This record gives sequence, C-alpha cells and structure tokens, in this order.
Amino acid sequence: MTNIDQFKKMQFNDKKISVVTCYDFWSAKIIDQSNIDAVLVGDSSAMVMHGFKTTTNATLEMMELHVAAVCRGIKSKFVIADLPFLAHRKGKKWLMDGVDRIIKAGANAIKIEGAGDNIPMISHVVNSGIPVMGHIGLTPQSINQFGGFKVQGKENKASEKLINDAKDLENAGVFAIVLELVPNILAEKITTAINIPTIGIGAGNKTSGQVLVLHDLLGMDNDFNPKFLRKYLDGFSLITEALNKYDSDVKTKIFPSIEESY
Repeated sequence: MTNIDQFKKMQFNDKKISVVTCYDFWSAKIIDQSNIDAVLVGDSSAMVMHGFKTTTNATLEMMELHVAAVCRGIKSKFVIADLPFLAHRKGKKWLMDGVDRIIKAGANAIKIEGAGDNIPMISHVVNSGIPVMGHIGLTPQSINQFGGFKVQGKENKASEKLINDAKDLENAGVFAIVLELVPNILAEKITTAINIPTIGIGAGNKTSGQVLVLHDLLGMDNDFNPKFLRKYLDGFSLITEALNKYDSDVKTKIFPSIEESY
C-alpha cells in the first residue's frame, strides 16, 4: 500500500503520483485493481454524488458514509479524505471529533483546505498523529469568497502568498499539498520551493502528481468540460448505449433468454 513515506520517495525519484477521487464501494473495487497510487474521498461527493452546486453542502455524516463505503472496497491503496466545510473552524474539539470519525471510518489521512488561520489547527492534527494533506489555490469550500471557479495566483502578490502558504503548510507538517487551478509556472515554483510532494489539478505537469475526479476522467458528464480535464472514456455514451440495449432486449423479449432462466 502507498503511504506517506512512499509519496516522498516517489517525489525524490521523480516518479509522478496518480490520485483519483472515489465515493463508493463498486468503483473502489475497480480502482483497487488498477495502478492508481492513492484515492481521495473528496467533499466533491456533494456535487458528483448528491447533485449540489458546490462542495459546501458536504457534511461530516456524508463524508463518513462515503469513506466507509470506499474503504470496504479498497485493500491496497492509500485513502485520503476531505474534512468538510467548516469542520476545522469550530474549535479543536469539533475538529478532532471530525478527524476521529473520518479516520475510524477507514481513511489513512485527512485533507484540509487553506492555510493562514488554519495552520494552528493543521499542526494540532499532525501532532496528534494524523497524516494531513494540504490544499491551496482554488479551494472549493471558499468558492463563494472567490466568486466562482477561477484560476488563482495570476497576480504577483497572490502568487507570492501561495508560495508562502505552501511553505507554512510544509512547516505545519503536511505530507503533500494539492494545488488547484493555478498557473503552471506558479505550480512549478511552489513545487521547487518546498520539500514535500504537490498534487495538481488544473496546475500543469510540473507538480509531483495529479488528481482528477473519477467521474470526470470517465466522461460521465457531457456538460462538464474544463480546460484542465482530459476524458479517458466516453462513459456517458457507453452507459446510455448499454441501458438502451437492455431496454430494447426486454421489450423485444430477447432478455432473459432460456439460458438465463431457471
């Protein structure tokens, strides 16, 4: 199983780290048989699995349920799970109760968005023996503050802040940092400025690895086509075709056949 030490070794050996999101048992079983290095049970589950417009609708109970389902299917991958919106902003007791529940649901590590005022809380979790992944750039839990899904760090002041945030997160003890929707040149600067892996999404190919939402790379949503996304399958069309074939076979009495009957 990949662990935080192997993350560091892969970075040192310039071997890229592959991460995908996962939210349920059946897809976890498939991912577990793949070459993917690690799994993120993202709070993007609120959007992908529950139809909300942002990740802020994810709750601790929702994350706990998805983590448990994923971990029943994952046997050989490192599982990271998001702490949902505001779970780390209501005091240490609330924070550690949430971390405790997510870890006991099966996660190997926690991801916490942002830096700045979050640094003391992140340090507290790390010092409690829990691996933490950071996340800067476009942090979806702060989407209302950003005014939409926009590239971050395009101006000099903003880019310098992100570099400093990355250094602060490293000093706080995180084992890796997600860089989301930042210019590729800035992502490279951040990656070379710190000694821990960076995992990019919409951050170019100079990061230590990449993460994509499973449903996005499988092409499940015809309407979602951001610049950073490469679809490796036309899942929407393939599944629609299979459903229509099943419908046709039922209505024409081809299914079930004698061989498929008791």
